Amino acid sequence: MGMKEKSIVMLGCFDTKGEDFTYLFQCLGNQGQPIITINTGVMETLVDFPIDVDNESVADASGTSLEAIKESGDRGKAVELMGMGASKILADLVSKDRIKGVVGMGGGGGTYIILEAMQAIPLGIPKLCLSTVVAKDLSRQIKVKDITMMSSVVDVAGLNKISRLLIKQAAAAISAMAEVIVDNSIPIKKNIAISMFGNTTKCVDKCTQLLKEKGYEVMAFHATGVGGATMESLVREGVFDAVLDVTTTELADELCGGILSAGPDRLTAASEMGIPQIVVPGCLDMVNFAQTDTLPKKYSSRKLYSWAPDVTLMRTNSKENKTLGKQLVDKLKQAKATVEILIPLKGISQIDNVGEIFYDPEANNALFESIKENAKDHINIIEMDAHINDKVFANMLVERLLNLLK
Repeated sequence: MGMKEKSIVMLGCFDTKGEDFTYLFQCLGNQGQPIITINTGVMETLVDFPIDVDNESVADASGTSLEAIKESGDRGKAVELMGMGASKILADLVSKDRIKGVVGMGGGGGTYIILEAMQAIPLGIPKLCLSTVVAKDLSRQIKVKDITMMSSVVDVAGLNKISRLLIKQAAAAISAMAEVIVDNSIPIKKNIAISMFGNTTKCVDKCTQLLKEKGYEVMAFHATGVGGATMESLVREGVFDAVLDVTTTELADELCGGILSAGPDRLTAASEMGIPQIVVPGCLDMVNFAQTDTLPKKYSSRKLYSWAPDVTLMRTNSKENKTLGKQLVDKLKQAKATVEILIPLKGISQIDNVGEIFYDPEANNALFESIKENAKDHINIIEMDAHINDKVFANMLVERLLNLLK
């Protein structure tokens, strides 16, 4: 199906925002766009445009009925269910190659529904939400998706001078984004995902340089929780041919309650998708917290380092590292393709080096021995008498990855 045969999906609560969505529909039409409309409102709806997927169908897709949602009187549950139903409908449209963009508008509840529904849309299909709550922290709702948020400035509650302008701009924006054609003229052998942190930058930069020289495209993900989760999500979408997981620090945050956890599914996507991966225990010597005064009391006596005014690093100890080594290997044992673990014996971060604040051979040894013990007879382990940021280690990482890609 060609781009011109696909449609822009207009999504939202048409029951309470009918006037606004009627104008958005007109603006999209003026842009020459074919439109699929999905109504996520639960009340009776009367609008001056055709509704392709009504609210009953959305409710049914969530596993319940519109009548049951109304009878419950639970607004929060209604928002949750309509978001779930809309997500399943969008997923079906994606599978049929019907969508070239999605646009929605809403207040607090409407925004939640729209953002939940947009989770079904893969990378590259534009997603725009005109919202009253853009100033809020919406990271938990947006998650790892490439969603564009646009402030409505005024409430989405009837047309006025400001709302007309911004709705018209939203229609123009999603239309323009939907018509962008990906440039595939640059020859690329394969796509490689690589994880990085400030403390592993030298290693990642060298690996990236070497891989690019060989004709590979390298996409780096900052291991900030969202970064690792995004990498895992894109691996599951089939974006990458291999993963060079240099920086697995998010496992330490998940274990110790740090602020940069990528969740329990970190380090599982490549194994599930059957693509080769090289894994390094990079930065498992540290857990990330915010300002020093936010540190949990139980960690107050631990070795700490202020990486920035709003970033406090805590050195992991031998007990934690023993657990982390087992967790890392357990996640990789299920791999459907070849995986190798490379261990830099002289240190796993910039500040884990001779004379640096997190240098702790005993704690590192607990991590390395745990990895080797749990990986025995399952995963190939390569130990190098080098630091993670040494060029020789980066050279070995690339050599081993290229060997797996053969």
